[in-house]
Amino acid sequence: MKASHSLVTGIISTTQKGAGFVDLPEKSGSKRSKAEIREDSIYIDVGKLNTALNGDTVEVKVKSQIKDGEKKKEGEVVSIIERARKNYVAVIKFEKNQCLALADDRRMYTNIMLSGDEAKKVKEDDKVYLSLLPWTDPNKLPEGKVIRVLGKKGVNDVEMESIVLESGFEVGFPEGVEKEAESIGQAEKVTSKEEIAARRDFRDVLTFTIDPFDAKDFDDAISFRALSSGKVDEIGNAEQLYEIGIHIADVSHYVRPGTALDKEAVKRGCSIYLVDRTIPMLPEVLSNDLCSLKPHEDKLCFSAVFIMDAQGKVHESWFGKTIINSTYRFTYETAQAAIEGTIDNMDKYSSGFQKKEDALPALQYGKQLVTLNNIAKLLQKEKFSKGAIEFEQEEIKFKLDENGKPIGVYAKERFDAHKLVEEYMLLANREVAKYIFHSIKRKGPKDTGAIYRIHDVPDREKMINLSVFVKALGYDLKTKDGEVTAKDFNNLLNQIEDTPHESLIRTAAIRSMQKAIYSTKNIGHFGLAFDFYTHFTSPIRRYPDLLVHRILHKHLKNEPFKDTEFAVLDKIAASSTEREIDAADAERSSKKLKQVEYMSSRIGQTFTGTISGVTKWGIYVEENATKSEGMIGFRNLGDDFFNFDPKTYCVSGEKTKKKYTLGDQITFKVMAADLDKKTLDFGLVN
Repeated sequence: MKASHSLVTGIISTTQKGAGFVDLPEKSGSKRSKAEIREDSIYIDVGKLNTALNGDTVEVKVKSQIKDGEKKKEGEVVSIIERARKNYVAVIKFEKNQCLALADDRRMYTNIMLSGDEAKKVKEDDKVYLSLLPWTDPNKLPEGKVIRVLGKKGVNDVEMESIVLESGFEVGFPEGVEKEAESIGQAEKVTSKEEIAARRDFRDVLTFTIDPFDAKDFDDAISFRALSSGKVDEIGNAEQLYEIGIHIADVSHYVRPGTALDKEAVKRGCSIYLVDRTIPMLPEVLSNDLCSLKPHEDKLCFSAVFIMDAQGKVHESWFGKTIINSTYRFTYETAQAAIEGTIDNMDKYSSGFQKKEDALPALQYGKQLVTLNNIAKLLQKEKFSKGAIEFEQEEIKFKLDENGKPIGVYAKERFDAHKLVEEYMLLANREVAKYIFHSIKRKGPKDTGAIYRIHDVPDREKMINLSVFVKALGYDLKTKDGEVTAKDFNNLLNQIEDTPHESLIRTAAIRSMQKAIYSTKNIGHFGLAFDFYTHFTSPIRRYPDLLVHRILHKHLKNEPFKDTEFAVLDKIAASSTEREIDAADAERSSKKLKQVEYMSSRIGQTFTGTISGVTKWGIYVEENATKSEGMIGFRNLGDDFFNFDPKTYCVSGEKTKKKYTLGDQITFKVMAADLDKKTLDFGLVN
């Protein structure tokens, strides 16, 4: 056995037990899964963290060992270069005359102690938001200072605020930001004649929004006008063209660079959509009022307008500032009723309107919506023919009582109306990206004023692992040394359609893909099969979209970009990607909380589910209706000794020879629910 020592700097990921894994230098700075981190990182044993906390940048003394022909790297933290965070959400516990704070973050392996003065501010089971004081002695508990008491644990509002804070976001806005938003709202109540004259006027064109029935902000609208090209085909029919406008709230008109509003929006990066609420990127005076495209109100927009034929071909494109006045506000349900030309099936559309009569006005626009829907279907067909991957998954929604307690669960239905909106938003995003790319090309290689939404080709090793995984379940994903085409992916998805393994394999496939990110360099979007793609359509809820509006405006006016702007764009692209990941974590956490809470009132009840994971300590099961996932430990599988086989993704009993494999349907009983840890324990029902 050989050993050598060296010093490296990296980012540490800690475990609940107090061990850690440090990314190698070339891997640092990017968020990766636990499996990725542990596969090729430096292991730090318990007792050798020396106060390092999850996410910290640390210097590590590495001991490399050649053991059994394999190189092993273990190390010890010798210094903390930079703390990743200092604020934590925690639950208060009083033990042996000590006031302890137990962090919600399960990777926080140590309790936090509060001094006597701080302890006077709190009570048992309070949830608090606290700041960690400098901690240098690993033999002592770190100390914290209470920023604010959130309330008692278990209360819905307290738990939701905890999730937001733990993800690095804030619920409310700083006073200066709110005041700035209010002043803009007051000043911009009436649009000036000069501003209207500088914009293309769409106020007399049929324009409508299509959103969820409970939406509070409307940041996109679609306009429609039939045109005649003057051309005729061989048999004398006039060629039919349509002017289709995608109108996006002109947030950039109100939120200017360098303002308090802009700085706060950069910091947040995006809105967060929890189970029962939205944490907006911008104050409500903007997101729900000034920038919301409400019906029968003049609104300022940034628009992408296309002249298209009935086959979905784009003949002309125009981008610029506009003013609109939305004719009608559709819900997805009323839009679908108009497309179908009927409102007889009230069950299907019950969430869109309360009475049948409420949908009648929508029917008058059925002809226009049918035309738009037919073109959208052709756009979708073309997208898939070029290799776009269909990753649509069933989305679960909870019905909550007045206290936020889940009392029901249902699957969110996807109508043609959803896909209609989606296809026109994709069209606008794609064409804006294409325009920006070619504008840069015309100006020369020095001008890189752009932010794209890119999606890289899949990682070879992950594709090989996915191929092995699906083969064990009886399916085939063709790979060539780990290279996978979109056609191969879609072939796999076609194989699993309407099978018991569909949800499981779709989830595994999504997790195996590269993550879409923001970048100033265009490499295309693998998942959508687009050579050019950006985010233009949601500046109310995504900062990159707001930035794309500014970028596009500069290209349209042929204004140069300063060298300093390029660095800023790079920085914001990276930070927006990170904030998007944080927001997604918060959204998943809020859903997980409600799933566990829903099941907690059903202890002892029996359900059916799908085995979603197999490990050396038990199997994970996803309940079919709520998608709630829990674990069945080997002790709850029966009176037997079970062996785990990672190659076949199954466990088998030595005496009974009973096997449990990924994708199997089983019946189980809810044994226990832990709301603090957001975990469920299940037991097998024979």
